[in-house]
Amino acid sequence: MYGYLWRALPGLRVLKALIAIVLAAAAVLLLMEYVFPWLSSLMPYSDVTV
Repeated sequence: MYGYLWRALPGLRVLKALIAIVLAAAAVLLLMEYVFPWLSSLMPYSDVTV
């Protein structure tokens, strides 16, 4: 999968690395800001009392 992604990106090696870093950062941001908070509200253990 990573080989296909590397070959699919345009440009020289430096540009490919920069695009890959930006894509990875966008994926992490999407997961941390939208997916994980939505998913945690669906988990049954979110109501914790001591």
